[in-house]
Amino acid sequence: MTHRVHPYIFRIGQTTNWKSRWFNRKKFQEYLREDTLLREYLRKKLAPAHIAEIEIERSPTAINVIIKTAKPGILIGRGGEGMTRLRQEIDRQLIKIWKRTPVRRKTILEKREVKITVEDIKNPTLNAAVVAQMMVDDIERRMPFRRVIKQTIEKVMANKEVKGVKVAVSGRLDGSEMARYEWLKKGRIPLQTLRSDIDYAHRDAFTTYGNIGVKVWIYKGDVFEKEKSEARNRKP
Repeated sequence: MTHRVHPYIFRIGQTTNWKSRWFNRKKFQEYLREDTLLREYLRKKLAPAHIAEIEIERSPTAINVIIKTAKPGILIGRGGEGMTRLRQEIDRQLIKIWKRTPVRRKTILEKREVKITVEDIKNPTLNAAVVAQMMVDDIERRMPFRRVIKQTIEKVMANKEVKGVKVAVSGRLDGSEMARYEWLKKGRIPLQTLRSDIDYAHRDAFTTYGNIGVKVWIYKGDVFEKEKSEARNRKP
């Protein structure tokens, strides 16, 4: 059997960074559980906004949720109404998570200020999570999966920064009796090279005939090449 490694965690410290930036020895397990369940809730709740990443930073008195989205207007709403509503929902969700914590691990409920930071993604077709979510939307509208794959690859490869893209779908494609795995690739995807900047995402499409998994890999070149080009641009 092959040993599969997640492309993001494989490059932590090289080209990627932790999505939860905090450390607490005594409450590490509780905070990790909170982060995981909160991310799952927000991804389902904010799916129409095409969420790319949800990063969480903690301090002794506050929790900062950084949401990177391709449609910030949906989150913010008119006059910031959406942000106020979302902050209240996160507060309620954190209380629910605390109540469901096993008794032996439950500690005193902390009063923490919830801060939300929304970051706009300038080019959605360069982000694997947004591209995967767009594919999910098309598949759930019952578009033919082969057309969705081809159109997605063309959109991504239209960017100059992209050197390779791979798209894979699996499940009962187009309602077939037997599940199968289909994929298409264009350019290079060096998965075993640590310095390669590869953006990876996985999303699920919920259809009437079952779930369809969507995976997207986007290769944007090597990190040291970018550093050299930036150094050249700095020279007079």
